[in-house]
Amino acid sequence: MKISCTQENLNQGLFIVSHLATKNINLPILNNILFQVSEKTIKLSATNLEIGINCVIRGKVDQEGEFTVQSRLLADYVSLLPKDRVDIEVSNDPKEDQNQILKINCRNYSTKIKGQLAVDFPVIPQIEKDNPYILDYNDFKKAMGQVIFAVSVNETRPEIGGVSFNFTGGKLVLAATDSYRLAEKAIDLDKKSNSEEKRIIIPVKTLQELSRILGSFKDSATIADIKNIEIYLTENQILFVLGDIELISRLVEGQYPDYKQIIPQQTNTKAILDVSELAKAVKTTSLFARSGIYDVGLQFVANKKEVVVSSTNNQIGESVSKITCDLDGGDNNIVVNYRYLLDGLQNINSDKVEIAVIDSGNPCVLKPAGKDLGYLYIIMPIKQ
Repeated sequence: MKISCTQENLNQGLFIVSHLATKNINLPILNNILFQVSEKTIKLSATNLEIGINCVIRGKVDQEGEFTVQSRLLADYVSLLPKDRVDIEVSNDPKEDQNQILKINCRNYSTKIKGQLAVDFPVIPQIEKDNPYILDYNDFKKAMGQVIFAVSVNETRPEIGGVSFNFTGGKLVLAATDSYRLAEKAIDLDKKSNSEEKRIIIPVKTLQELSRILGSFKDSATIADIKNIEIYLTENQILFVLGDIELISRLVEGQYPDYKQIIPQQTNTKAILDVSELAKAVKTTSLFARSGIYDVGLQFVANKKEVVVSSTNNQIGESVSKITCDLDGGDNNIVVNYRYLLDGLQNINSDKVEIAVIDSGNPCVLKPAGKDLGYLYIIMPIKQ
C-alpha cells in the first residue's frame, strides 16, 4: 500500500473516523482505523460493532492495499504535521506478518507505526443505496440539535433511549422524550425523496456521533459541497450518506410511545414572551430553587399582562421576577423544572416564545411565537 495526500485531507478524514475506534480488550483491532486503498479511492473506516463509519479522502494512489493502524496515535500524529504532502507506505516483512509497519513522511518529519493485517478487521455491513430519503443538510443538523437533548438516559426503556424518526406526508418528524419532557421537530423531505411512510428509532449515540461529524466541517468550502444528507433503511439498520462520508448503525428494536396523546389539544392561558428576557429571569430565579427538585413557578396574571417567575427555598430565601407579555386567557400557574425550561428556550430558534397552559396539573407547551417552525416542546409539571 502506497499513497500520497495533503495533510488537511488526511487530518479531516482521521478526525471523522478515529473518534469511533474504541479500546476493546476482547477485540483489540477495534482500536484501529482500516485503510482500504483501491485503484482510485482511499477509504478510512472504523467501527465499534454498533456503529460503522467510512470516509473517502482525496489523494494519489501508487499501490493498492489494506492495512489497520492504531487510531488515536495516528490521528494525533497527523494533526501535528505541517500542512504539506503526506506520503504513506506499508512496508512488510514477508516472513513475519506482525512486523508490518506504516511509514509516514511529511517534509522533515518521518515516523513508523506498527499495525495489524486488515484480514482481522470486522466487516462493516453494506446497505444497498436505493430510493433514499433526502434532507437538506442544514435543516437536518438543526433539527437533531433541537430534539437530541430530551432523550432519556434510563437504559431500562431502550425505546425512549433513542430518537423517533417518522417519515410521513413529505416530512421527517423527529421526537425525543424522557417521560418528563418532549421535543418534536418536523422538517421537509426533498421532492425527489422516497415517499414511503416509515417509523423507526435511532440510538442516541448514533445521532451524537453524526452530530459530531456535522460539527467537524469548519471549512465553508467543505460545507458548500454538501447540500443534502441521504438516509437509506433496511429492517434493522440505517445508513446516513453525507458526501464522501457514510455512517451505518443498528436501529433500536421496539415501538416508540404514542406521545401524541399527551400533547394538549386545548389551552386556558397563552403568553408570548421575549426568549432572552424569560431565560434571564429563569436563571436568576433558579438560584433559589430547591436542590434536586429544580422547581420554579410561572404565574400568569391576566389583568396585568405579566408572567411572574418565582422560587422559594426555606434555607436561603426567595426570588421573584416579573415579565410583561402578550397574554390571552385567564389567570393561571404552573411549576416546572427550570433546567427543562431553559433547554426548551435555548432550542426555540426564535426571539419570541409562546407558552400555553391548561392548569397546574397538565403539561405546558412551548413553541416559536408567530411562526410555524415545526417545533414543539412540552414540559410535565411538578405537582405541589
